[in-house]
Amino acid sequence: MEENKQNQNLNTDETTEQQTEAETVEVTEEEVVQADLVEEPAAPDFEAQLAEAKASELRLRADFDNFKRRNRIEAENRAKYSSQTIVEKLLPLVDNLDRALQIESDNEETQSVLAGVEMVKRQLVETLQNEGVIEIPAVGEAFDPNLHQAVVQEPSEEHESGVVTAEFQKGYKLHDRVIRPSMVKVAE
Repeated sequence: MEENKQNQNLNTDETTEQQTEAETVEVTEEEVVQADLVEEPAAPDFEAQLAEAKASELRLRADFDNFKRRNRIEAENRAKYSSQTIVEKLLPLVDNLDRALQIESDNEETQSVLAGVEMVKRQLVETLQNEGVIEIPAVGEAFDPNLHQAVVQEPSEEHESGVVTAEFQKGYKLHDRVIRPSMVKVAE
């Protein structure tokens, strides 16, 4: 009897194993079918990511190079035009010295004072020229609104239309920048 029980237990174990294997196979087949139906997530495209990273790096390098170039240009301009404020303050002094030199006198003392004023003016103008200040030519030149400020316009038989006939106040440039336009009279 005991043998029968052992045989039955063995048969039951074998049957259970067969059922488990069959179920496992069925489940596995089901999973395979479901796995085929479910879309697999796309594998990351490393080449595209690499190309994008390289393009981003190139843009950053170009931006940085542009930043450095702009800073260098700004520093050069600051150095080039650093004296503009003081020059603008000295130009009325040059104008006043010119007015003082227009005085005519027969007196010998006045003549010597005017000679001293002339030397001071010449020295001041040389100093301004050394800083890059240039006088803007006006009389006889074609009117240029970037360089001249027309305050009077009148007909002229001697000059063509649009030509500067008189200068009321001298204009100046600092290097290539106009710091004060010339006040002029223009022929119609």
